Amino acid sequence: MHPLPQNRPRERCLTYGAKALTHEELLALLLRTGTKDASVTQIAASIMERVERIQHLRDVTLQELTAIKGVGTMKALQLLAAIELGRRIASKVDEQRYSIRSPADAAAFVMEDLTGLQQEHFMVLYLNTKNEVLHKETVFIGSLNASIVHPREIFRHAIKRAAASILLIHNHPSGTLLNIVS
Repeated sequence: MHPLPQNRPRERCLTYGAKALTHEELLALLLRTGTKDASVTQIAASIMERVERIQHLRDVTLQELTAIKGVGTMKALQLLAAIELGRRIASKVDEQRYSIRSPADAAAFVMEDLTGLQQEHFMVLYLNTKNEVLHKETVFIGSLNASIVHPREIFRHAIKRAAASILLIHNHPSGTLLNIVS
């Protein structure tokens, strides 16, 4: 049995706006259709059940999404793209002309990317002569407490991008410190 038109996510969004929708309803709008066995709202509820909290969607993988009944590769890719768009919109820094003048600037630039990760990530910021970020790259993802990176990987990319300088950054999943080396 289908929900009444006024109770469907699309109609509720048209009437009340996206802010009035539940997490499940927003997911249902992105998924667009259900299957013969489950409505789109049931599939959305299954996704929320799987991730437990909306914030955990930022870490969901393609494999985790496609393991949910009713979520195929295309629906999973749509959700992952929407999650990435949201992450980019929420980013507090503009990567185009962000200038690094202090360790605090570098930390502010990468903090959002590195917060809440469960493994060590080794990141490199490639800078031009004005200390503006040319490129940001995660070079290696390690274990819970270690990341091993060979210098050749860092310098090869720095030369390729004609970087005047680089900043080496890695997180501590325990949340204690963020290390930045120039």
